[in-house]
Amino acid sequence: MTSEQSATVDRQLRIDTGSAETLAGYALIGPALVLILVLFILPTGAVLAIAATDWHLGAKTLSFIGAANFTSLLADPAFRAALFNTAAYSLMVVPSTLVLGLSLALLIESGKTLRAFYRAIHFLPFMTSLAAMAIVWEMLLHPTIGLVNQVFAAVGLPTANWLRGESTVLPILAVIGTWQSLGLALVLFLAGLKAIPQDLYDAADIDGADGVLDRLRLVTLPSLAPVSLFVLIVVTLRAFAAFDIIQVLTRGGPGDASVMLLYALYRESFEYFRTGYGAAIAVVFLVIVIALATLQARVVNSRASHP
Repeated sequence: MTSEQSATVDRQLRIDTGSAETLAGYALIGPALVLILVLFILPTGAVLAIAATDWHLGAKTLSFIGAANFTSLLADPAFRAALFNTAAYSLMVVPSTLVLGLSLALLIESGKTLRAFYRAIHFLPFMTSLAAMAIVWEMLLHPTIGLVNQVFAAVGLPTANWLRGESTVLPILAVIGTWQSLGLALVLFLAGLKAIPQDLYDAADIDGADGVLDRLRLVTLPSLAPVSLFVLIVVTLRAFAAFDIIQVLTRGGPGDASVMLLYALYRESFEYFRTGYGAAIAVVFLVIVIALATLQARVVNSRASHP
């Protein structure tokens, strides 16, 4: 075999090897691509298509109406109330969850005993079905036999019908949402505190930052910035997705005082059977979620580029 023939054979072998590796790569990513297509892309496309129709659940016919559902959303007081309630609920839940989660994490990490016990106790609400715990909260907040009102009356504080008052229902739901998300934030902050090198605290001591507040401001909080961002996004998404406590405790009442986006979607689609209109609400919700995820990605990339 001449040298030219040998080089030709080598090139052919390299081509065949490259083709086999390419096929193997496609075979490996194939199942994941199929799952993404079936579970995400096709359902999203179906929701977008339904949002452009006047389809009612169970109807045999439908008509294409374009953006009419979205135009109706802008003029719908119930949808505006749901959007406002969702934003207000999130503004109450997210900051309180972050502050309480970080504070409890710092307290537990500074202790010497029973750390695992405290972690488990605070993480338990996150692991528990909120629909089941909502029943417990309903009993606690009962206007006549509830423990909360009984304690308030015993110490001379005013009582209220917490879940039926327009001025109290949303803050009470925010308290329950914070209670439920607190365990997740706590565990994530504890993991972030464990990852901070002791060398940073030693260097801060040498530089004269030996006070608790100085160490917190100069070492702990900057080191926890990536974890804090992650907790912020996760808790915000969970707040925007609030549904089960509303379905069990208030069903959107009184009036529309506790209606939020996902409950409005459920009500329009499965109680009023206006599936096209409910799909339009789902599209709005999806846009908000994608915007939050995009914001997270940009902030993370910005921090990676400018540490």
